Amino acid sequence: MTARIIATDKALELIARLKQLHGNLMFHQSGGCCDGSQPMCFAEGEFKTGNSDVLLGEVAGCKFYMNRDQFAYWQHTQLILDVTPGRGSSFSLEIPLGVRFLTRSRVFSDEELATLQPTG
Repeated sequence: MTARIIATDKALELIARLKQLHGNLMFHQSGGCCDGSQPMCFAEGEFKTGNSDVLLGEVAGCKFYMNRDQFAYWQHTQLILDVTPGRGSSFSLEIPLGVRFLTRSRVFSDEELATLQPTG
C-alpha cells in the first residue's frame, strides 16, 4: 500500500521529542483559518475531529487528519510532513520549541494511485 502521509527524518525526530513531553499525539491540517493550511500537532484527543475530517493515515504512530474540503484538492498527492525553523502562530505543540511543522507534497504516479492506502 502507498501511504498518503509520510515524514522526513527531521519531522520524525521532532515527533519523538514531543511524544516524550506530551504522550501520544495526533495531527490535523485544516482548510484555512488561523494558520492557513499548516499541520498542527496536538496531544491525542485534544482536537475533536468530525464528519468534515478525513483520516489520511498515521505518521510515527500518530493519526493525521485533514479537512475533507482540502482533501478534495490534495487527494492525488502524497503529503510529506517536515519541519522548518521559525515560530508559527498556532496552538501546535512544537511552537514553543522555535520550529513548526509544514507539509510538502508530490503527485502520485499511476502505479501508486492503484495501491493507495484507503482513508478513514
